[in-house]
Amino acid sequence: MSSLANNLRAASARAWIRVVAANRELSWVFFETFLPAMTTAGYVLVYRALGAPAEYEAYVILGGVMTAFWLNVLWGMAAQFFWEKDMGNLDIYMMAPISRMSILLGMAVGGMLGTAMRSVVILVLGIALFHVRFEIGGLAAAFGIFLLSMTALYGLGMMLASLFLLFGRGAQRWVEVAQEPVYLMSGFYFPIANLGFTAAAIASAFPLALGIDAIRQTALGSDTGFLPVGVEAGALAALAVLFFLLARRMLRLMENRAKRDGKLTLKWQ
Repeated sequence: MSSLANNLRAASARAWIRVVAANRELSWVFFETFLPAMTTAGYVLVYRALGAPAEYEAYVILGGVMTAFWLNVLWGMAAQFFWEKDMGNLDIYMMAPISRMSILLGMAVGGMLGTAMRSVVILVLGIALFHVRFEIGGLAAAFGIFLLSMTALYGLGMMLASLFLLFGRGAQRWVEVAQEPVYLMSGFYFPIANLGFTAAAIASAFPLALGIDAIRQTALGSDTGFLPVGVEAGALAALAVLFFLLARRMLRLMENRAKRDGKLTLKWQ
């Protein structure tokens, strides 16, 4: 019981740091909130210029909201252990009498809360400036799917945290490489069904693609979904369990490698 309490305290402490640090520097709040909102607004204006249906503008707004969470997973989760190693904190994490999963859980919860503040700005701007309308009856289901999507997505981030650490300094390059392909395959600004069945099925292995598609179907009443909402929700639940199990496995492999070889990366940095 004391072990569980220690892990919960570690997770809450790590989450608190994330929330406070994310809002300590006001310039960060501006650059991480309003500049991404400008990108989203640009896509909305492109759709308007092309005469696309109004629901596509709502697709872009929801995609912009989810973009913030994806970037947080990449830079605030996947690459975090590597940065902690550079700052000298990783040794402390390894020696602490707690599970490394509790540290990652705190990072995930804190990052999610901090990013939510920025995502709300994009959502409010979409409603106020572009008059996006949502299906009131589907908002509860959309919120549930959002939470399920975040669980799966941050589970993926936990797994990548250990994996990227093994690549050492190459982690940052992998993070940069991963950004744009995910924008395309997850359908941030268009329905993934437009990719074609095969490509959309491959993209469905990534939680963001399924999450965004299901949220659009419930919150907007969209009829352009790739799969029925129930199927996508079930797949998200399965991905959440899978990624958490893989994250736990990767952490054990990382710790065993450190004990056996005296290093955490695939080669000396």
